[in-house]
Amino acid sequence: MPELLTVRDKRILDPIDRLSEVLFGLIMVLTITCSLSIAEAGRSEVRSMLIGALGCNIAWGIVDAVMYLLACLSEQGRNIIALRAMRTAGEPAAAHRAMSDAVPPLIAGVVRPAEWEELRCRLKELPEPPDRPRLKRDDWLGAIAVFLLVFFATLPVVVPFLFVSDHRVALRISNAIAVVMLFVMGYRFGAYAGYPSLRMGFWMVLLGAALVGITMALGG
Repeated sequence: MPELLTVRDKRILDPIDRLSEVLFGLIMVLTITCSLSIAEAGRSEVRSMLIGALGCNIAWGIVDAVMYLLACLSEQGRNIIALRAMRTAGEPAAAHRAMSDAVPPLIAGVVRPAEWEELRCRLKELPEPPDRPRLKRDDWLGAIAVFLLVFFATLPVVVPFLFVSDHRVALRISNAIAVVMLFVMGYRFGAYAGYPSLRMGFWMVLLGAALVGITMALGG
């Protein structure tokens, strides 16, 4: 299949995809652990909380994986439509507009007409695109990766409740782990996005706390 129709590059998920999935899973599990009433919680309540946290993230991991596959189909479909529009254009100028619409504005703004024409000639040499988008091996691997990221984001936060008998201590350890995870994600995001990493780490902790608070306030 032509490289033009490939949804992703060689990485299964890009850094932003990975960070966003971990953040999503972490917010979900924190919403459940922070709603536990430590003063009244017994072993059965903690057990129910653990089951609920794992079950919630499994369910949302599946939902996120399905949405990822739909996004892959959508992106492939847009690429197929763009390639066909370029090939069926009656004039070079129309083909150039079709190609310009298919690339980011920053790139489209610096490509010269002669370069568009060279690109059009090269695209015309590609094999005929498929009739419709189809999920490939990397798409399925990406969906599995999405599910695993959402699910495994749960584990570090709930593990203290499995091994620490004092629920108050377990909750403090759990929250400390969550803060560290949020900071690390913010640090990595800052490095990727060109923002000061340490500052972004602290902002991510505040953002995560705010999102958990909003989710709990809205009954999530």
